[in-house]
Amino acid sequence: MPESVQRESAKVAATFLFLKQRTSLGLRRSANSVSRALIMSFCAVGAYYFSELVLGHQGPLFAATSAIVALGFTRDPRLRRVLEVGVGCTIGIAVGDLLLHWLGSGIWQAALVVFLSILLARFLDSGVIFTTQLALQSLLVVLLPIPEGGPFSRSLDAVIGGCFALAATFLIPKDPRREPQEDLKEVLAELTLVLRECAAALSYNDSTTAWHALVRARGQQQRIDNMRQGLRGSLEIAKLSPMYRRHLQEVEGMAQLMTRVDYAMRSSRVLARRLATAINNAALSDAGTMHLAEVVGQTASAVDELAAAVSGAKTHSSMSHARNSLAEIAIRLHPSDLEITLMEGQTVVLLFRTLMVDLLEAAEMDPVEARALLPKLQ
Repeated sequence: MPESVQRESAKVAATFLFLKQRTSLGLRRSANSVSRALIMSFCAVGAYYFSELVLGHQGPLFAATSAIVALGFTRDPRLRRVLEVGVGCTIGIAVGDLLLHWLGSGIWQAALVVFLSILLARFLDSGVIFTTQLALQSLLVVLLPIPEGGPFSRSLDAVIGGCFALAATFLIPKDPRREPQEDLKEVLAELTLVLRECAAALSYNDSTTAWHALVRARGQQQRIDNMRQGLRGSLEIAKLSPMYRRHLQEVEGMAQLMTRVDYAMRSSRVLARRLATAINNAALSDAGTMHLAEVVGQTASAVDELAAAVSGAKTHSSMSHARNSLAEIAIRLHPSDLEITLMEGQTVVLLFRTLMVDLLEAAEMDPVEARALLPKLQ
């Protein structure tokens, strides 16, 4: 077969594979969004007809749009989004009406109103939705005729839509524990891989593998930040939803655990970076390399146990087993016990001790007790 035909066949196969993966991902994403789409549709249409039939507003589009914005697919706390929509809408109308009175209507006035409104919104709050609503309302006041109910009828519509969104959030909520459990499982799985790569770097005396571990650990920070933001939404549901208020303490525990896991991931980045340098500088003896690779690999297995304890129905026994596994490793973390004598190699052990304390605290051990487990340094 000619080489050009082979290249074209490879391109077609790659394109087909890409389309297949995208289709599969899209179908899975759509299937997971069915319940949220139903709730959003019901709230948007319900808020629209409530404003129209009960309040007598003509074409209350902001009732529908504010419900959709407040219920959207972001992981921000919804109470904050509802407040951003309602307050941003109200202030935007006030600012637009005031500037319209001073400047009159026109193209350059509209541009100036939007510019000043955005600057004012950024001065008042950092929320993206708040800025968008304030700027949009100011622009509409300048460009569109005032509705029959007065300029602030749109603000009332936004509040109505937000109330529908809040009612749906707290009366038909999703379990606030499910997403944090999945998030913690994913992050701990990545931390396990980071530690396994560090152990492999030691076993094969390969600094490149340690750098790969560092890159992997760095790549998790955005995910962790998003997860911590999502946890704020879960806490909001657990506090305000009658159905899930009994789980508030459990969700608060997950928030504390995510903080400890975040610290552990940061510590693993420092460890991987220093480990790569130590390998390049031959700062570890053969015996020290073997012992350190062993404890790092055992720690990875213990983190696996920790992930199993927090990702499903967490039981006291499974968490206790993970904690005991980490404790058995912690008592061995002394440079002399690991046959590490050079200062650069000892620094790696000291950094690993910091990571171990973070993991022990994640396994629900008191910080003082976790530090007491570590062998005293002479």
